[in-house]
Amino acid sequence: MSNITSGLVAGLIFGAISVATMLPMSFPDKNVALLAAFINRFAIGLVIGCVTLPSWPGWSVGLLFALLLSLPAALITKAYAPILTIGAVGGVIIGGVIHGWR
Repeated sequence: MSNITSGLVAGLIFGAISVATMLPMSFPDKNVALLAAFINRFAIGLVIGCVTLPSWPGWSVGLLFALLLSLPAALITKAYAPILTIGAVGGVIIGGVIHGWR
């Protein structure tokens, strides 16, 4: 499977997991919040799949881009710990799986 395809699949899975964890929560506009979370996490998977940084371990590529893409949502919501932590963990896993753990 190509890296782009792997990134698409990883983004779909990461987005679905994020939405599933948010379902029990209440938000003023729940549909928009769930859609935004899905798009953010999907983008993390897709970008990690598309990017290759020579001589970087895969997990660090995942961590870098997951934190960069999660930071705007964390700043807007002021929910830094959950958004950045879940993004970082997902990014490390996706980067390691797609690009290797070396």
